[in-house]
Amino acid sequence: MSFTLKSSAFADGSAIPSKYTRLGENIAPRLEWAGAPDATRSFALIVEDPDAPNGIFSHWGVFNIPGDRNALPESSDTAPNGGLRFCDNDFGNGRYDGPQPPKGHGIHHYHFKLAALDVPALSMPASAGIQAMWREAQKHMIAEASLTGTFEQR
Repeated sequence: MSFTLKSSAFADGSAIPSKYTRLGENIAPRLEWAGAPDATRSFALIVEDPDAPNGIFSHWGVFNIPGDRNALPESSDTAPNGGLRFCDNDFGNGRYDGPQPPKGHGIHHYHFKLAALDVPALSMPASAGIQAMWREAQKHMIAEASLTGTFEQR
């Protein structure tokens, strides 16, 4: 079985509903995964927009997701988190911030990437930012699953 990531909010490659954008309720969508390697001790997650005008824009970073979990519930960044850690995103917030591409900029692709890690936790401050957390996670990555959603502000 391969390591997979999905959401009940949108299918891979399809549009992210406005509820999950900064133009809507700006809440994190439910994410579910399956097929993580047996050696997985924790997970790390990032959400990035590579179509942003100034390069990759990081919307969400979560780390220290326990290795026995297989989902993040909707609004997981505001719910009691059981040890989850959230990185400061490129908006400057330590939580999920959904899509908000510039009006008329075309379709943007939002890459949700989940890393299965061989360590129980990453030791770093949330203020280090999403990219720093992801670089650290990659040192311990044993598998990666991804999901892509799109959004366009007309």
